[in-house]
Formats: sequence, structure tokens, C-alpha cells
Amino acid sequence: MPLAFHLTGGEASDSRNFEILLDIGPDITPRAVLGDKGYDAKANREAARRRGICPAIPYRENAAAKPAFFPKILYKGRARAEQGVGKIKRFKRIALRCEKTAQNFAAFISLACTFILVKSVHTTLYQVPLIRTAVPNRAIRST
Repeated sequence: MPLAFHLTGGEASDSRNFEILLDIGPDITPRAVLGDKGYDAKANREAARRRGICPAIPYRENAAAKPAFFPKILYKGRARAEQGVGKIKRFKRIALRCEKTAQNFAAFISLACTFILVKSVHTTLYQVPLIRTAVPNRAIRST
């Protein structure tokens, strides 16, 4: 689930807001930032490195200078972020963007994240394995 989010217009490029995304949220310095090829820009990589964050952003196919190493194992963690966005978009009001103002839309995203968090905690609590006892299930007679 997201720790924080920043709303932009539907036609706006996410790449332009990359530095804002690095700055929002709690006062925790992440070790890495995962992004798709839409964030492939020298300015975005430098912004992450200035903050001491390793950028795990794949290079586009037409990139002039691709490095030999790319953290593929780290990048696989991006699937969790995409799954989180998918869970949020299961809420019809969010998927259809029914809200007209950014404030209301942000409120519904926060509400959806709260519901998802509560559900994940609720299901985790009830998945604790049962403790089996060595006492058989027989009635014990007292004499």
C-alpha cells in the first residue's frame, strides 16, 4: 500500500513529478526507487542519486548509453506496487474517476487504501495456524 501519493492530471507526464514523489511521505530515506521506462531520464536518475537512493529504472530500447548492469532482482519488486495499484482500482469510484475535484478523489483513494489495509490485517490475523494439543477429544469421566 502506498505511504503517500500525489495526484496529477490524467494527461500529465508522471516523469515530470518524479522529484515530488521522492520527497513526499514519511521521513524515511528509501534505499531504492522502482520505476518503469516512463521515468527513464537522466534528470530523474540524478535526482534519486542526490538523495542517496539507487534508481532501478530500466532504460528504453533506444537509449544511447545503456550500462551493462541493471538490478533485475530488485526491479521484480515493482510487481508489488503494480498489484497495489490494481487493488485500489478495484474500487469502482476510483477506476471510473467519478469524483470531480482532486480533493474528493484523493479522499476516496485514502479510504480505499484504508479498506485494503484493514482487510489485509484482518485476513492475516486469522491465518495463524491452530495449535494442536496431544490430548484426545474424549470425554473424561470423573469418579
